[in-house]
Amino acid sequence: MMEMLKILAACGNGMGSSMVIKMKIEKALKEIGVTTFKVDYCSVGEAKSQAGGYDIVVASKHLIHELDGRTKGELVGLDNLMDDVEIKEKLGSLVSEVG
Repeated sequence: MMEMLKILAACGNGMGSSMVIKMKIEKALKEIGVTTFKVDYCSVGEAKSQAGGYDIVVASKHLIHELDGRTKGELVGLDNLMDDVEIKEKLGSLVSEVG
C-alpha cells in the first residue's frame, strides 16, 4: 500500500489561484490513478516555512526557486498554472518515481 502523498500548491500572492491549482492537482492525481493523497494550498511566502512537510511542492516556474532547499521532496515548476495537461504530465512522471 502506498503511503499518503502530500502535495502543497503555492502561488504568488495567496489563496485564489493556489486553490484552483489544488483542485487541478487533485483532478490530475485521480486521472493518474493515485488514490491516497492530500493537497494543501498557500502563498509562496507561507510555503517557505511549510514546504518541508510535503512530498511535492507545486508553484509557477518563476517562483519555484524561492523554495529551493526548503523541502526534501520534489519541487514542480509550472509554465502555466492553469494547464491541466502540464500538471498531469509533471505529476505523472513524479508519482511513478515516488510510488
